[in-house]
This record gives sequence, structure tokens and C-alpha cells, in this order.
Amino acid sequence: MSVADRHKLRELIARRAEKEIHDGDYVNLGIGMPTMVANYISENKQVVLQSENGLLGIGPYPTEAELDADLINAGKETVTAIKGASYFSSAESFAMIRGGHIDVAILGAMEVAENGDLANWMIPGKMIKGMGGAMDLVHGAKKVVIIMEHVNRSGEPKILKGCSLPLTGKQVVNRIITDRAVIDITDDGLLLKEIIGDYSVEDIQKVTEPKLIVDPQLKK
Repeated sequence: MSVADRHKLRELIARRAEKEIHDGDYVNLGIGMPTMVANYISENKQVVLQSENGLLGIGPYPTEAELDADLINAGKETVTAIKGASYFSSAESFAMIRGGHIDVAILGAMEVAENGDLANWMIPGKMIKGMGGAMDLVHGAKKVVIIMEHVNRSGEPKILKGCSLPLTGKQVVNRIITDRAVIDITDDGLLLKEIIGDYSVEDIQKVTEPKLIVDPQLKK
């Protein structure tokens, strides 16, 4: 897959994830692809984006003229701030998260299990910059949405019966959005809610390890 095609795929996922955000929500966007969601938030919604490093009111990615090296998100990316944004310590930021004041957390993932277990912070043996705030977010946010490509670079499923990588949290995911489908974690198993693109139910099942339950109201 070319770099351009990969960017289009990530943009597709980010645009779909924006629909999970409602007017008035306080939202935390994880590192990587989730930060792209900020670029697609509807002008008809009043949304406040929070960052663990102490910023409430993140705006879209900056243009060349707007770049400010001192204004970064938790992923060390330069960002913009909306009118009325506020700055505070990481301690206060995590108090917001642990206190249940974040409506939606949109995070990336390496693996998600059918029971909602999430692995998104490390691969054993590979260097990591730190665990970030995901472990707090998956327990503190009211809704956890995972966005990721449906398969890894080897074409293998990332939605599994059980995660093989170290967990970020157990039974914490509410919804998964990929480049191919929208799937909810339910008490009965994985519920296929939407198919994205020109795929069939059978196509989605082939790249999803657990058995899928097809929503009678499935959207295509």
C-alpha cells in the first residue's frame, strides 16, 4: 500500500469516528490516527478536546503559518488551540479523566479481543516512549472507541478471540471502527453494525477471528 493510499484509508476511518462525537462532548483523542479526528469535527458541534499533557480545547492540526513548537499534544505533535482553551498540569488533566469527566476516548489499538480487552501500548522487545494515558482513559472515559486498520501489515486479524500482547485494559472497549467495519462489543459477542466499502459480511468474517453476530439493521 502506498503512503497516499494509507493516508486515505486513515482519513476514511477518522471521518467515520467523528460520528461518535456528539455536540457538547468532552473528548480525548489518542496518539497517532485518532488525532486526525480533530480535523473532521463538524462545525455544527461544540466539542472540547482534551490532552493528557494539560490542554483543554485542542483545535485542528496547524498549518505551516500556525506552527508553534511550544504547543503540543500528548503525542508530542504540534497542535492548535481553540478560542477559550485552557492550560493546566498533568495532575489536573488525569483528575479529569479519572473523575469520569471525559465523554468519549478515541484510541488506536494493536489488538482487540472479543470480550473488549485492549492491547495498544507495547510490543515486548520493542522500545516504547511510555505507556501514556490510555490505561487511565479506558477506565475513566464514559465511552471507549477504538479505531484501527482491520488487519495488520501481514494481513492477519487484529480483532481476536484473545489478545496476545500486554493489555492496556480488560473489557474496556465499547466500539471498534476499522477501514472495513463498525463492530460493537456486546455481552453476546461481537455485533457487526456497519460495513464500510465494497465488502460482504463473509469478507469481514474472514479477517475477524471471533464469530461475528450480524445486526439485523446492518448498514452498508
